[in-house]
Amino acid sequence: MSVAASTDTYENTAISARLISVENGVATNSGTLSLGLDIKLAEGWKAYWRSPGEVGLPPEISWDGSTNLATAQILWPAPERFTAFGIENFGYNKRVVLPIQAVLETAGQAVELQAGVTLLTCSTVCVPHDFNLALTIPAGAGIDAASAALISEFAERVPLGPDAADIEVETAVIADGALYVTARSANAFVNPDVFPEMGPTFTFGKPDIRTNSAGTELWAKLPLLASEEQLPLLQVTVTDGSRAVTAMPEWSNTVPDAPFELVANLPDLAQILAIAAFAFLGGLILNVMPCVLPVLSIKLTSVLNHGDKPSHEVRNGFLMSALGVLVFMWVLSAGILVLQSVGITVGWGLQFQNPVFLTIMFLVLTVFAANLFGIFEISLPSGLQSRLARSSVRDGYIGDFATGAFAAVLATPCSAPFLGTAVAFALSGRPIDVIIVFTALGLGLSLPYLLFAWKPGMVRLLPKPGRWMLVVKWVLAGLLAGTAIWLLWVLMGVSGVRVAVSVLVLAVLFVLFATIRLPGRYTRTAALAAVAVLSLALPGTLTPPPTIKEIGQDWVTFDRSEIPRLISQGQTVFVDVTADWCLTCKANKTLVLDRVPVVDRLRDEKVVAMQADWTRPNPDISRYLEAHNRFGIPFNIVYGPNAPDGIILSEVLTSDAVLNALDAAALATDK
Repeated sequence: MSVAASTDTYENTAISARLISVENGVATNSGTLSLGLDIKLAEGWKAYWRSPGEVGLPPEISWDGSTNLATAQILWPAPERFTAFGIENFGYNKRVVLPIQAVLETAGQAVELQAGVTLLTCSTVCVPHDFNLALTIPAGAGIDAASAALISEFAERVPLGPDAADIEVETAVIADGALYVTARSANAFVNPDVFPEMGPTFTFGKPDIRTNSAGTELWAKLPLLASEEQLPLLQVTVTDGSRAVTAMPEWSNTVPDAPFELVANLPDLAQILAIAAFAFLGGLILNVMPCVLPVLSIKLTSVLNHGDKPSHEVRNGFLMSALGVLVFMWVLSAGILVLQSVGITVGWGLQFQNPVFLTIMFLVLTVFAANLFGIFEISLPSGLQSRLARSSVRDGYIGDFATGAFAAVLATPCSAPFLGTAVAFALSGRPIDVIIVFTALGLGLSLPYLLFAWKPGMVRLLPKPGRWMLVVKWVLAGLLAGTAIWLLWVLMGVSGVRVAVSVLVLAVLFVLFATIRLPGRYTRTAALAAVAVLSLALPGTLTPPPTIKEIGQDWVTFDRSEIPRLISQGQTVFVDVTADWCLTCKANKTLVLDRVPVVDRLRDEKVVAMQADWTRPNPDISRYLEAHNRFGIPFNIVYGPNAPDGIILSEVLTSDAVLNALDAAALATDK
């Protein structure tokens, strides 16, 4: 056992640690001691603060076995922020001394200290440490100047209380999936940071911190990554260089405005044009993505319907279809801006998580398919038919417009190369960015219509009308029926088997009532209306609460907090964010992830395949995507010891791309 000043040093390749004391002896009538846990960290290694962030463990000291010790309280110097594996952590590097205020049971008497230290350090791997430090301080007098200077240096870094600091933490509010904090200081903020403490179940992402032009007012927004329903008492530490304050701010119900715009971060014209080009290419590629299945029949029908019309009508018809695509994109832009204005996070294709939307689309496609199969004909009252016959061109243009809009609606569950970048830019940018990106996206998606409008004569290259038209009609009807079945399967994943079966039965009744003759003038209309209303009411009332969905035996359920732990053990982690309504995701799985050699590599004992199912709304997955500046799927990323921040893959996977990313992320011995 060491006597006075310092213990022996615990040492390994990651750290060296010792217990030090200001006092060489316990002075007469002295009832306190000033101690310190002196930790030196090797290059690249980090230890954690009392609130470690998303993952990690703070140092703990057990004083069991000590004599003449009543209490010992650790004082925590202000931390630094570290980002690893895309995760925010708070702690220390190089060296830290944790000051300890010890209170004795009997003043002036000798003390025997037994410090059982539990400590976690992380680099590319995480290593726990458990060790004991023993120190005897006899009765007497004396000060160790070196230890006193070292403990004092780090004690000065301990955040002050609100009464002693020149930083005032004013308000805090949790709303819209984020924590908002405001603070002010008479001395201008230079390099501020915010560290909230709300217990281990609350974790926050990287903050957006802004100050006013004078630097005296601070506004911060921290994304809430995990939480409980019950809010514990909130404590916030604000640091700014050598000064820091820890305070419990007033809770507010009003989200504070962010009047301090980051003008320097606004994109220039070249960036906007580049992103618009990405959006255009993404929309164009959507035409040949797996999502083309739902819209193929609509586009083919549009072409065939123009086969025997004059050139000007053909041109105008396709222009109306293109306008339908663009109007849908503009309506979608307006909806996004409205939702963002009230603080709701939105993403690409999220309407396919809504059971009411899925039900409407299923009913519409079922009716269209039944009509093409010739089960019934959609007819209008004779008087209305006569009026429409006198303005058939106008009526046709309305149908062309609806064709384009409907095709755009059904194309949205898929992502494509370039599209993810463009949509992420729009959804995280200004209103004008949203409008520009979605307009460019609509132009790319409508390019086939625009080409036919440019060269109407291409329609005449089609064969002359004949029996082949009947075959095409049945093929198109089959495609629509297949799309309807796919939507029903998606509805089953979102709302369960009971809702899907009920909607299917009601759709069959709808077709049946539209086919057979019913007594009474308005009986059919009333029956069809009743079935439609009941179909829309069922999903909201019968949809069960979210449950954990079973996944394949080769996959584990997504858990963001597990990723750094697995990597610290030398594992490689492949994350696949998917959904039943994402056709590109299904194509990736069928063509790449479930095929040799990728499937064999994912089954390797050094690889963990982690699946995040976004079929139903899931805030944890939404925040994870947003942390990577993504708002749509598919999203695939590979983490490993050589890629702690992850390697993001393209929306359309290839075997070589997946294998190369796994090799790049893994330890050399695991490749």
